[in-house]
Amino acid sequence: MTEHTPLSSGLTARQERLRRTPDGVAGEPTALSDELEEFAGQIADQVESFLVAVQAVAAEADGGRAISPLLLEVSQILLAGARLGAQVDFHPSAEYQPDIGPEPDLDQLRLRLAQTLGPVDTYSFVFDPYLPEVVDSQLSDDLSSIATDLANGLRHYRNGNVVEALWWWQFSYVSSWGNLAGAAVNALWSVVHHDRLDVDFTGEDDRVAAANEMLESHVPTGS
Repeated sequence: MTEHTPLSSGLTARQERLRRTPDGVAGEPTALSDELEEFAGQIADQVESFLVAVQAVAAEADGGRAISPLLLEVSQILLAGARLGAQVDFHPSAEYQPDIGPEPDLDQLRLRLAQTLGPVDTYSFVFDPYLPEVVDSQLSDDLSSIATDLANGLRHYRNGNVVEALWWWQFSYVSSWGNLAGAAVNALWSVVHHDRLDVDFTGEDDRVAAANEMLESHVPTGS
């Protein structure tokens, strides 16, 4: 058994352990009903679909084809996150996260996504709408960070520790990847928006032009 190691959330092992419940106590483990088993299976399917799709986009390395499937997949994983957020808090049976081995090395995924997205990789967003401060980020970094969090829970699920998987997916959604996915889907939507509507836009002209050029570089057969 090992303590939780921080992923994209940047939390220490102790902070993660204390935040299993609001009062810092692990509490009674969540009862695993048939309905909860089915729910966990649905979330696992969505997580796996996201991971496979993002890896496929990175492997194809076609910027013109990348935006639409990424927009679809991030939107769908946000639905999974919303379903997790709407659930009561999950409580694993142990204070420590079971050892599932080293985290997957997703650095190649990040590099391939950065190359694929090129000039639209860097974007700006408000991290907290109630404490508005615009920050710059990279879609490649954020998508890889989301994938890391999701893959961690999926490994627990495949090892048969369903409640631990649900707890991790729920906790990391609230603390980390939910915010990143929301920002990423808005950035991807913005690329489609400027390409489809050709509206007047007074700021970030170089990024808008790059987005339009990327999408226009791929013309579907028969168009």
